[in-house]
Amino acid sequence: MSIDKLLGIKYPIIQGAMARIADATLAAAVSNAGGLGIIAAGGLSKEELRFQIQKCKELTSHPFGVNIMLMAPNRDELAQVLVEEHVAVVTTGAGSPEPYVSMWKNAGIKVIPVVASVKHARKMESLGVDAIVAEGTEAGGHIGSTTTLCLVPQVVDAVTIPVIAAGGIASGRAMKAVEVLGAQGVQIGTLFLATLECPISDSYKKAIVNANDTDTVVTGLHVGAPVRTIKNKMTDAYLKLEREGADREELEKFTMGSLKKAVDGDVDYGSLMSGQIAGMVSSVCSVKDVIETLVNEYRS
Repeated sequence: MSIDKLLGIKYPIIQGAMARIADATLAAAVSNAGGLGIIAAGGLSKEELRFQIQKCKELTSHPFGVNIMLMAPNRDELAQVLVEEHVAVVTTGAGSPEPYVSMWKNAGIKVIPVVASVKHARKMESLGVDAIVAEGTEAGGHIGSTTTLCLVPQVVDAVTIPVIAAGGIASGRAMKAVEVLGAQGVQIGTLFLATLECPISDSYKKAIVNANDTDTVVTGLHVGAPVRTIKNKMTDAYLKLEREGADREELEKFTMGSLKKAVDGDVDYGSLMSGQIAGMVSSVCSVKDVIETLVNEYRS
């Protein structure tokens, strides 16, 4: 079964889950435009997540999903909310969904983990999940080390369930390319940051629009916590601390609250998470325009 039919959506386009950014308004806009919107549960309490889900239901009659980061201390509560609210799809990251797969699937929820390696893809398939997102290192935020071009065909060859490609996808040409590699759909994050419906500050959006192909940097490599963001004063200071041998605890303390700073408009010391394709983003437009442009270029 194709991924669009599996998920009940018009186009095989899934919105990436961006913590503290991907809310009900953005998710509903993506679903209304024919993709699959995703609410990011990262940093939310169970009450806040329930509110976002219910709000999204008011804004769209189409399927949408929720992403749960499985390192969250309240993951058990968040997992249960999805069942109680009859969410259509859950995507997962930062851990194994094994404790929750049976509960979610018994509730009719499609389970789609995000992975960065063949090993993890095989493990997820063995748990009985419905599909896999194979995310390359070109993506924004927390990343693995293998490029999309190399990762996707290896994951496709390793599993029998549908594979969705993520990382570095910002055009219909890229959608066609990963389809040739065997992917049945795409997950996109950075493009949706630069949309009217995205709740980040205008200065964050402007930073993405103004970025070129070399304006992102990966921090945290030395402590096993790689994150891709747009270069700024914060990343310069972070990388200096890394070179001087700061440990993971010290670095995490240094970046505490940095994503919120970015969302609120601090482009110097906020964490401007973005993929390498920021250099392809030339303007801020509506979610509908983003998806229509992708689909029209893919078809042509």
